[in-house]
Amino acid sequence: MMNPYLFFAEVSLDISRREFRSGIDKLDSFADLFSNSYLFSMLYAKALLGLHQYALAGEYLRKCCSIAPSNQVAWKELSNLQTSAHGELSKVTSPIFDPVTDELEQLSAALMNFEPVKTSENSDPTSILEQKMPFSDDTAIAVPTESLANLFTTQGAYKKAIKIYTHLILLKPQNAEQYQLQIDLLLERL
Repeated sequence: MMNPYLFFAEVSLDISRREFRSGIDKLDSFADLFSNSYLFSMLYAKALLGLHQYALAGEYLRKCCSIAPSNQVAWKELSNLQTSAHGELSKVTSPIFDPVTDELEQLSAALMNFEPVKTSENSDPTSILEQKMPFSDDTAIAVPTESLANLFTTQGAYKKAIKIYTHLILLKPQNAEQYQLQIDLLLERL
């Protein structure tokens, strides 16, 4: 069998000499061996372009893009092919779909509509009096923990501690008996 490097070099030479039919004939004879080869598909596409078979060339270029998606050569060739003025091409081929480009476009659109939350913060520190002000018993607690429930208990904020233990029963049903005992003790203190 022929050395693949020499084979591809010979086909490439045919294409550079504008002997496109000769290149395709050579490629056809080894199509079974190299059907999943990037280089095979790229050379085939270039030979087809030389013969003005744009739709079929587009298929081979798309195959190159699927074999090596990060290789920009095939993407550029396909893009040039689709943006060229070949009337036959625009009727036959579908536009390129690049998932990375699509995701970037969606992200860009989302970022263009994004508006950050406007705050009225300033550089003045929060006063100690304001820091010590308790929040209401109805305020939702994002992360209920046993430590927080114990802290509320030591501070005398029994309703808040009961609320935390109630959430903990739902989050950790295996400790429900222990949490219910704490709730009962806190209810006696109210």
